[in-house]
Amino acid sequence: MSDTDPAGGPDLRFWRVTRDSDGIVEARFRNPPMNYFCAGAAQELGALIAAWQRPEVRAVILTGDPPGRFITHYSVEELLAFGADRAEMERIGTGLSDGYHALLRALRDLPKPVIAAISGDCMGGGLELTLWCDFRIAQAGDFRLGLPEIHMGIMPGGSGTQMLGRLIGTARAARLILLGELLTPDAALDLGVVHYVSDDCTAFARQIARRLCALNAQGIAGIKAALHADTDLAGGLHAEARAFLDVMRSPAAMPGMERYLAVDPDQRRAWLERG
Repeated sequence: MSDTDPAGGPDLRFWRVTRDSDGIVEARFRNPPMNYFCAGAAQELGALIAAWQRPEVRAVILTGDPPGRFITHYSVEELLAFGADRAEMERIGTGLSDGYHALLRALRDLPKPVIAAISGDCMGGGLELTLWCDFRIAQAGDFRLGLPEIHMGIMPGGSGTQMLGRLIGTARAARLILLGELLTPDAALDLGVVHYVSDDCTAFARQIARRLCALNAQGIAGIKAALHADTDLAGGLHAEARAFLDVMRSPAAMPGMERYLAVDPDQRRAWLERG
């Protein structure tokens, strides 16, 4: 990995960003000793997301540093200070959550894959961030994932009540959020909160990213746009149809279909399985 990528730089306090020759960006979050998320980290991430729109960036991996921690949760110290200043809280209103929601939407709407390599504890605002990523790969080990805010006298405010239910169903999400239950990586996999559990989540994330970088970039962007269309079924079908047309027009579409048709029909299923 190279440290010369224009999407990062030495001025960043919370994120160390590198990019390899395949266009895979790796952003490591670091806020010792506990890796709590905070307003400064969110501001930096917003600037990075804007930079990652550049065509030389093909995939993004978010992970934590040092090993054993991802984004533990949002800084409760910052939340306590926010709640203590009643006048400021009333002035801002829902602005704190609205700003975080906008950040997460921008991350999700990147027209390239975003992979969360969950390298350790991932709760509260950290888990909420991963729910907007395309893949979630948890590190195997004695770590926990969940939304435990109720134990602190508050509730999720960074999209957790909405996104977790959409992912695993309202009944399961209600149990986890109302009771503040924490999950081991394997339990999170069983419930569908994460896609994979790996002994080396970052290396596994790189493997997934390399596979994705070998595919039609416009096809990836079109799939994401259709999957995440914020609309009803009719609107979603229209979004899919528009994205399909755009992808069919892309330079990689015709050669890709021609390569498939050049395979002996009896071998095509195996060819597809190999990717």
